Amino acid sequence: MILPERSGSQLRIGVAITVPEPYGSTLQHARGRFGDPLAGDIPPHITLLGPTVVEPRELADISAHLARVAAATRPFVFQLRGTGSFRPVSPVVFVQVDEGAPECARLEAAVRSGPLAQDVRFDYHPHVTVAHEVPDAALDRAFAEMAQFQARFVVSGFQFFEHGDDNVWRPVRDFLFTGSSARPRRASGSAPFARERTGS
Repeated sequence: MILPERSGSQLRIGVAITVPEPYGSTLQHARGRFGDPLAGDIPPHITLLGPTVVEPRELADISAHLARVAAATRPFVFQLRGTGSFRPVSPVVFVQVDEGAPECARLEAAVRSGPLAQDVRFDYHPHVTVAHEVPDAALDRAFAEMAQFQARFVVSGFQFFEHGDDNVWRPVRDFLFTGSSARPRRASGSAPFARERTGS
């Protein structure tokens, strides 16, 4: 993973939808099984804002911006099914988004605006990585073994992450969706995963 450089008191942040249990642990264990060295450092997630360097003084505006985005968003059903790959452009195998991609795209555009506006190298493609920068044989194995993976759950919020000096991404705050009182029917076996945490 290419991380932007930071200096002084700058922070490296990200925004993502965390895959809830029991699916999160299944995907994290699979990523470790395929030899990905980042398996223990990155919770299984769908990225909304990639690694970004900010000044501490910007956190209040960023938090207010994310709260506005969450307040304008309603929960939606999300389904993962099957595998895909970014090869040969990038050595990545991922679990594909089968339902919920349009909602993710709108959410990503809203997050990546205002104080978090930035250009991106590639068009947005929501996914959950299961193998990254491992040998081709491991990528092939990940593609084959995860082809039958399925998960269906309700997305009811997103998470604000900070990247520590130990290279671990940690959730600092959850933002709940409150855009509508009408909530979709909970997917079978799913559980709500967004809850308010203390922190910036």
